[in-house]
Amino acid sequence: MTSIALTGCTVGPDYSGRPAVAADAIARGTFVRAQDTMLMASPGLARWWETLADPTLNVLVDDALAHSPSIDEATARIREAQAELKQQRASQLPSVSANATYLHAALPGVGIGQSSSADTAASGGSNTLDFYNLGLNASWEPDLFGGGRRGVEQSRATIDARGADLADTQVTLSAQVAQAYVNLRDVQARIRLNAASTTLQRRQVELAQVRYAGGTVSLLAVERLRNQLESTQANAIPLGTQRDEYLNQLAVLTGRTPGALDATLAPVVAVPLPPAQVAIGNPAALIAHRPDIRSAERQLAASTAAIGVYKAKELPGIRFLGILGLGGTSPGDVFDTGNLTTLLAPSLSWSFLDFGKNRAATKASEARRDGADAKYRRTVLAALQDAENALSGFGNTRAQLRQLVLAEATAMRSERLNAQRVQAGTSSVIDQLDIERQRLAATIAVQQSRAQLSLSYIAVNKALGLGWSEPAGAAR
Repeated sequence: MTSIALTGCTVGPDYSGRPAVAADAIARGTFVRAQDTMLMASPGLARWWETLADPTLNVLVDDALAHSPSIDEATARIREAQAELKQQRASQLPSVSANATYLHAALPGVGIGQSSSADTAASGGSNTLDFYNLGLNASWEPDLFGGGRRGVEQSRATIDARGADLADTQVTLSAQVAQAYVNLRDVQARIRLNAASTTLQRRQVELAQVRYAGGTVSLLAVERLRNQLESTQANAIPLGTQRDEYLNQLAVLTGRTPGALDATLAPVVAVPLPPAQVAIGNPAALIAHRPDIRSAERQLAASTAAIGVYKAKELPGIRFLGILGLGGTSPGDVFDTGNLTTLLAPSLSWSFLDFGKNRAATKASEARRDGADAKYRRTVLAALQDAENALSGFGNTRAQLRQLVLAEATAMRSERLNAQRVQAGTSSVIDQLDIERQRLAATIAVQQSRAQLSLSYIAVNKALGLGWSEPAGAAR
């Protein structure tokens, strides 16, 4: 009953839940930029990359989530927060320590048992004192005003925030792997297409030189074709650098050294494309589940609890000290139960005259809480902006790809029609090669647009906060 009375008060504000932000977006129930008919207002998949239907990509993402140092770092921060919670809990319980003491004192001019200054002066010498003690010390400080309980509340919220940080790391990591993989497959395809274009342009130059020798074309026409070939060759060189950069990035993201995946990813395969229909959910689902928003909300809860920790320091505190020991002037006295010594010493402390130090600390914690509140609101608005931008980019990229596919189809028809003219003798081979080069340019544009569509799809899932899962046995 006494302990309940001693720990029944809790100072500081109670956390009232996440602030209301973007109420209009939640009430609307849809994203403003989700105008594409292929977008569905239903929850997206946590393992969204599997919808790209690329087994190699699935393996790479799983490897990254299992072996990336970024995941290990975030997991270590969770363990750190869990240990701090245990410290907070333990600090509210009594502590007991054992001690063994030996004391040797030389007391000049003081005889044992003397009490007067006259006796001290008469002795004119010194005496020695040996003291042996073996015992236990115990101390306990009741949580009178709930500072310890607020500390536990703060630590619990911090653990949740660290868990959300881990989830955010998973979201970012899965998106980075998918982006690097799509970019790699895109640049590999463009290296092959640029090689084909270079071959065509080289044939154009060779034919033009033959015609120049026959006097049917000017030297200027030959030089123009040669300049075009040289430009194409120059533009293809950076593609090799980009390919190597993406290979290195994928290796590091999966916890390997650069070059470790070169052989595995050397075969050229098509860029994986998103599904015909994309599930995006709604603003309310994004706010509830996006990890960086959950982390900001838990940080707000932790900073609210911290105010109570500091407020409790402004108020009086009681500390109980207990000593139980055996001892005397000889070593054998520590085993004599007749020399038992006990002490119970309650003490009251209150820094009522600290010139505003504790009050200033409380004010600082209140300011940090206000900052955490502002950070939460900013994080929500930024997340909604990310989602709207990604959805707009996805829809427009899809429309652009449709147009480029139509342009490629037109170029292919032109190539077939002019091939018929070449057979009929009404068009030259060099003209046919130029048309084939234009068709290849259209194919390269389609290839780049396909890759951009997949990258836009990845951006949508990252903006929606997808790609994380609750770790097994996660502490709450």
